[in-house]
Amino acid sequence: MAIKTFRGHTPTFGARVWVDDSAVIIGDVEIGDDSSVWPLVAIRGDMHRIRIGQRTSIQDNSCLHITHASTYKPEGHPLEIGDDVTVGHMAMLHGCKIGNKVLVGMGTTILDGAVIEDEVIIGAGSLVPPGKRLESGYLYMGSPVKQARPLSEKEIEYFQYAGLNYVKLKDEYLAEAEAAGDA
Repeated sequence: MAIKTFRGHTPTFGARVWVDDSAVIIGDVEIGDDSSVWPLVAIRGDMHRIRIGQRTSIQDNSCLHITHASTYKPEGHPLEIGDDVTVGHMAMLHGCKIGNKVLVGMGTTILDGAVIEDEVIIGAGSLVPPGKRLESGYLYMGSPVKQARPLSEKEIEYFQYAGLNYVKLKDEYLAEAEAAGDA
């Protein structure tokens, strides 16, 4: 894995975090306990901060970035991702805020200033426009994203399952790396 210091900030990791060797993590990035970063992920905290919570999975080929502070947007937009979040393959997260227990579908793009409340599912291939707020307890789909329907109890229970499933998988990767002397 490529862990790079930039502007005096070095990425930091909580306990039992798995980061694939092909991932690149730069600058002001903090990743919480039991989270995982899978192959070919780029996380660039080069001009603002990125915070990723606990038991959160950032899956293959995803790109995480921020909006820098400027005269256009003096405070910029950091990227904040809560606990128990599953970010599907090839997602693009840019300067947004994602709450806890969220499923971001594969190939989804979430843009600057968007806020995703807790317990939300975003369907694969969706586009969340700048500044859009997605209310807790719903499935959202489309480009641009629209509220599709309330989540079922089974879907709400799935957040716990998904998070723990990726914790278990990353623990297997950590154990194999340790056994091979790579940890």
